[in-house]
Amino acid sequence: MGGPARRGDPAISNKVFVGNLSFDVTREELIQAFSAAGRVVDAKVPTDRETGRPRGFAFVEFEDDETALKSISLMNGKDLKGRPLRVNEAENRPPRPGGGGPPRPFGGPRPSYGGAPPAREDFVPFDDREVARDALRRLGATA
Repeated sequence: MGGPARRGDPAISNKVFVGNLSFDVTREELIQAFSAAGRVVDAKVPTDRETGRPRGFAFVEFEDDETALKSISLMNGKDLKGRPLRVNEAENRPPRPGGGGPPRPFGGPRPSYGGAPPAREDFVPFDDREVARDALRRLGATA
């Protein structure tokens, strides 16, 4: 089990996904409960960005994949704060595309200047109200 993963073999993870988690379970309580299987390295309890409340699931990371597999058989279905846990191997997330920012025309590179755009002689500052009036005129409304 400790050898390198071969092509086509599922990658074994040292993290487990914990579902059906009570909203009042803390990170420390998770670590304590899952340490029955072996040494817990970390536990993450994601929270909702808007409300700050836990989302009802967590990830527990173990020292090695053998301990993670042991925790699945030991903790899956076990009651924690009145709810039967659903524990399985965590899936590795695919890499996410980088950074936000405004879209670039034709998918080209981002401008490399740092700070203000380069000075242009033909650049004429405009008033936002003028742009809004022009847009309304094009849409058929009167300003």
